[in-house]
Amino acid sequence: MTSLFDPKLSKKDFVPTINAYYFKEWDEYEMDFHTHKEVEIMYVIDGACTVGLETESVSLKKGDFIFLDAHVPHRLIVGSGAPCRMLNIEFTFMEKMDRVPSIQDLVKENRTLAQFLSLHEAYFVLKDSDQIYHTLKNIVLESDKKQDMMVHLLLSQLLIQIARMVTKSKEVDQQANIYMNQALEFIHQHYDQNIQVKDIADAVNLHPGYLHRIFKRLMQSSLMEYVNSFRMEKAKMLLSDTEIPIIEISQYVGINSSQYFSQVFKKYTGQTPVDYRRSSVRTIVKWNEG
Repeated sequence: MTSLFDPKLSKKDFVPTINAYYFKEWDEYEMDFHTHKEVEIMYVIDGACTVGLETESVSLKKGDFIFLDAHVPHRLIVGSGAPCRMLNIEFTFMEKMDRVPSIQDLVKENRTLAQFLSLHEAYFVLKDSDQIYHTLKNIVLESDKKQDMMVHLLLSQLLIQIARMVTKSKEVDQQANIYMNQALEFIHQHYDQNIQVKDIADAVNLHPGYLHRIFKRLMQSSLMEYVNSFRMEKAKMLLSDTEIPIIEISQYVGINSSQYFSQVFKKYTGQTPVDYRRSSVRTIVKWNEG
């Protein structure tokens, strides 16, 4: 049994068992992409590192950890002069031992763990509040003592702790998406007005700083960067499809200063509004001639 999300875990009697663990400090190191049959937790005790995955790279700093399912390609990258001290454990699953609750037993009693095991995600990146590190250290301590039963129990405890963190994180993300969509709707309806971050935050009943953090995390853009980007898309359409004077277009998209409008437009398009309109006209003429 390897993958954490194998349906057999919830249907037959298996328990988690440790395969490997180590404390190590890395400096100026690049690991090759690799996979293994074990589930792995890579916990940053101090410093920072990057975990490369097939589709992205994840940055980790002190107190962060990544939970990787079995057979997920990954590699560790640590920069020069910035050591990263880590605690890693790798575990799989074995048939149940006497007196130790199996994953199936735990799932029956713990709805959160059942939800977690139904996710089928390749990895999770989480921020610890010290409880995970404490459990990881105890797992290593009991492994050194060859106390297999305690290791099984602690690994089960670890899975429940992580399940709670992941479930809570997903609930927070769901609510964050609701706030973000409300903010987007407000922006799309009021972009032609002189709106500020405070106005958007008031519309969704959030503190401006909190909304800004949610929006930037989900959209990879600040609120006002998005507002200006949306305004410039509207301006491009008006410049190419109408003969409305440029000074009026700036007001149409909620920017009262034509000079500032030109600066923002050039930043987003690489052209002044005048040049953009001229190039759009030439394109239309050439297309008509063709």
